[in-house]
Amino acid sequence: MTGESQKVLVGLSGGVDSSVAALLLQRQGYDVSGVYLRTWMQEDFPWGDCPSAQDVEDAGKAADAMGIPFEVVNLIDEYREKVVEYMIQGYSKGRTPNPDVMCNREIKFGVFLDYALRAGFDKVATGHYCRRVEEDGAVQLWEGADKNKDQSYFLALVRAGRLDRVLFPLGGMQKAEVRTEAENRGLPNAARKDSQGICFLGKVKVNEFLREFIPDCPGEIVDVKGTKLGRHLGLHRYTIGQRKGIGVPSNSDDEHFVVVAKRARSNELVVAFESAQEHGLYERRFLVEDLNFLGDPIFEERELLAKPRYRDPSQAILFKPQVNGTAEIVFDEPQRALASGQMIALYEGEKLLGGGFYS
Repeated sequence: MTGESQKVLVGLSGGVDSSVAALLLQRQGYDVSGVYLRTWMQEDFPWGDCPSAQDVEDAGKAADAMGIPFEVVNLIDEYREKVVEYMIQGYSKGRTPNPDVMCNREIKFGVFLDYALRAGFDKVATGHYCRRVEEDGAVQLWEGADKNKDQSYFLALVRAGRLDRVLFPLGGMQKAEVRTEAENRGLPNAARKDSQGICFLGKVKVNEFLREFIPDCPGEIVDVKGTKLGRHLGLHRYTIGQRKGIGVPSNSDDEHFVVVAKRARSNELVVAFESAQEHGLYERRFLVEDLNFLGDPIFEERELLAKPRYRDPSQAILFKPQVNGTAEIVFDEPQRALASGQMIALYEGEKLLGGGFYS
């Protein structure tokens, strides 16, 4: 099937990346339409500006400039159920969830893709910086050419087979090239800054958001020997490796306390100086659960690459599969502050294999 005979629905976020993705597909002869996925409303942000209002306006203006149909689709209920609840439950259990990863899995390449197929579209497209590679009839996902913008990490939990119907037009481009394309075409959002932070919160801080859903549960701040150093408001407010905002003054000019553990049973926040040897902040072995593979699952012990977290460079690992979708991951080099609930992405070279959550 050629591009000229395919209908593609592009998720327009309001930013320059998704707009240029639509522009490139239009240039390639696809029948392109745009859609903004509404996941949040102004009344849900009593303590801050709703980040979606400007996004909808910018997405609509970009669609008008390209002369493509545009609509807004309401996915608020689905987003609350599949992303927001996951985030709240994760933090309430002392874990460190990744709502952007879950948004890609459940919303963009879940609910949105299903919506597009029901509406008669052949494929969907987004502005992610990653490469879609077809080999022997199978679709693979590779890192984006722009290593500073590569977003393959965030797609590690997309369900197998879903990427067959997805296009990533920006995969082979550099960010500067994308800006130039938008400027040359006169797109109204060509100079818009990239969004930062959690996908739906905008400028709202995570703790401000969580305060609306998780009640404070004060407890003791202790060192690794159990000495009481202060009080915390709730374990959900902290993450492993956190240096700032702990609330315990340092007794050294050269070092500051860092969070090294969260003891849920005793409701204790454990801190230590980073240079100390006994705190276990740096580890090589981790148990990974809820494994997901984009292609064939891996059942044998193998040497692979992994990104411990987004923005981290790929690290050499030994992948040791266990039972019930779990595996032991052994890094060649110790890794700092990998917290329960965070995601790890698995690679073979630049090819994304899948990922899972630290137990």
